[in-house]
Amino acid sequence: MRKYLKISNLSYSYPDSHEALKDISFSIQKRESIAILGPNGAGKTTLILHLNGILGSLSGKIEVDGLKYTTENIAKIRETVGVVFQDPDDQLFMPTVIEDVMFGPKNFGYSNEDAEKNAIEALRMVGMDDFQDRAPHHLSFGQKRKVAIATVLASKPKLLVLDEPASNLDPASRRDLIEILKNLNISIILVTHDLPMALEICERSIILNEGEIKEDSETKIILQNKKIMKENRLELPFGFALHHLGDE
Repeated sequence: MRKYLKISNLSYSYPDSHEALKDISFSIQKRESIAILGPNGAGKTTLILHLNGILGSLSGKIEVDGLKYTTENIAKIRETVGVVFQDPDDQLFMPTVIEDVMFGPKNFGYSNEDAEKNAIEALRMVGMDDFQDRAPHHLSFGQKRKVAIATVLASKPKLLVLDEPASNLDPASRRDLIEILKNLNISIILVTHDLPMALEICERSIILNEGEIKEDSETKIILQNKKIMKENRLELPFGFALHHLGDE
């Protein structure tokens, strides 16, 4: 099967010489969901910024759906790779929900009619179609998270990247989010500290630590390995039943 996203020997250092990524290589298949796990400061956010072309063109280092990350391709890549950032307020700035969700498609050249159609469909996918005329700043945090996801889905991405989507969610909102993500028919990269969520959504996980890939395996196998978990500062919630991982 053709690799949908391919990252080859990607390294990146910030202007202060901090080496955030060191020779990263991995690929995912079309409609595959993977989790990126690791402690704070591991390089996860830097990787996300690369996937949307925010940190510059990287011809030959990253390729998605046959497109190399060049200046000429970056607009198409940003339409293909949708990123949902950790704070939904970073993506919600219009007077109404529907205007926020239409913003992306309109920016990518959709007509006003098609942008509105896409926006309504995206809001329906996240269960927020009854909130079109609401002001985003009047929504609960969980509702904002759903609308932020809709703002990305409205542009019809083929790869959805989410940065800590479960952070600050109550249990019911977290469950809603898991069901939304499980029902999407696109590739997903889930960057998360929520290990049970990673287990439920992603069969495969990559551990990123100190800018390097430390492990790339089935999520269940990683979470069962106490040595790997300890070395990479990962911990399951207290009371999480190990039989969920098949370890009776």
